[in-house]
Amino acid sequence: MTQEEKFAIESRIVDVLRTVFDPEIPVNVYDLGLIYRIELADDGTLDIDMTFTAPTCPVADYILQDVRQKVETVTGVTSANVHLVFEPEWDKSMMSEEARMELGFD
Repeated sequence: MTQEEKFAIESRIVDVLRTVFDPEIPVNVYDLGLIYRIELADDGTLDIDMTFTAPTCPVADYILQDVRQKVETVTGVTSANVHLVFEPEWDKSMMSEEARMELGFD
């Protein structure tokens, strides 16, 4: 896989991640800053590190499954491993400017 192909696939992955929402927050997981790492191997294996705004998120399983299912639909991704991490601890400074505006933090 060339760097251009990898970049195009990773861009589509980000687009798909922007369709995943926590049902309690009207902002997608990518713009919330919950995605810490997106790593695509040449064989199409995708590794994503993500977190939640709180370790006790009541819909964590639903969101993790939604992320995995959606990114696996991206052409070029052969399988996806979504890893739940809590380091570094999430805080509102990790949100995009759009997310902060949507939630009234700016």
